[in-house]
Amino acid sequence: MSSGVEADIVLDAAVVLTLGMNRALGRASGLAGRGAQALAERAAGRAEARGRRLAEVRDLERALREVVERNARIRALAELGADDLPAPLVPGEDDAAADLTAWCAETDAKLDAAETALSRKIAAELGTRIFTAESLTTDTTTRTPDNGPARTTETASTAQPELDEALGRVLARLLPDATDEDRRSVVEAARLLAETGGSQDAETVLTEVRLRVQAANENARSRREQVRQERERQDALEQAEAERQYVLSQVTRAFEDLGYEVQQSFETLTADNGSLVLSKGDWPDHSVRMRLDGDAKLRAKMIRETPVLDENDRRVDVEREQEWCDAFEQARERLEDAGIGSDVTWRLAPGVERLPVRAEARHTGTRAARARARERRPGQ
Repeated sequence: MSSGVEADIVLDAAVVLTLGMNRALGRASGLAGRGAQALAERAAGRAEARGRRLAEVRDLERALREVVERNARIRALAELGADDLPAPLVPGEDDAAADLTAWCAETDAKLDAAETALSRKIAAELGTRIFTAESLTTDTTTRTPDNGPARTTETASTAQPELDEALGRVLARLLPDATDEDRRSVVEAARLLAETGGSQDAETVLTEVRLRVQAANENARSRREQVRQERERQDALEQAEAERQYVLSQVTRAFEDLGYEVQQSFETLTADNGSLVLSKGDWPDHSVRMRLDGDAKLRAKMIRETPVLDENDRRVDVEREQEWCDAFEQARERLEDAGIGSDVTWRLAPGVERLPVRAEARHTGTRAARARARERRPGQ
């Protein structure tokens, strides 16, 4: 390679899963060491052992995500006022995927029971609000349109218990996270039962209550889905950032081990997206700008810190390029051991193109460079 190189970055599955476990736990843990062990087995060439370990890591990472979801549901139901909730689980270093999965299954049953009990509790509260306003089916007669004689309908003693029971079943289907607005809509429909004059009218009102409960539940499920999608989107962003930080840290370590000084670049507004500057003590006139882009592509460019003054400078450029080329290949091997594959998609041989000069130096040069040039010229 010469002044530039581009390489596609691919993370090993063990790295991806390990980073996911760390995020799911919210902290570093011995659990993540299982992913590191899979990488070690990979580097040692133990394919069969790596396959088993990687499958274990994958199952564990999936189980941890399931635990996180159950913990979130426990917190949500607690905020809604549910009782008899299980305690959230904090996974430990010795937990196996099978143990975590079993806890999730047991917890699901408890959460379903708690949610059902909460729905019944809410239904009772709604019933109180409905019946406090006015009793159901208290009027046992209806009037004809011409205000003629009243005709007797079902008596309250026979109709009301059936209506109360039917209404209770309908209200109990209302999801506990329905909004106050949706609950008011259900209550308003249910109160119409007090104005019905017969079983047919009551069934019509009950149907309307059912429809409003269904609408309220659809709204609640829609909100749940929106929250889930947003959580997945945020999770993907956080995973991508964790992977980016991992690559940058390993790139920094690899080149520091090779004798380079690695610093974050602050020359552009997008430096926080993964820009690094590599330099060496015996490189007074050269540096490498390296950047990890969002498309998992690593781009590096060697530049001159001072303008080229003579052919000797060009000879030094080629030497530095060759040195950088050799170092990059060594770094790729180190990154491979850390689970970071790199597929070089573009590069040039040393000396094919002139090195670019840093913008400030290109226009103004430097006092040191001019002094160095004078020292090289005979008679001066």
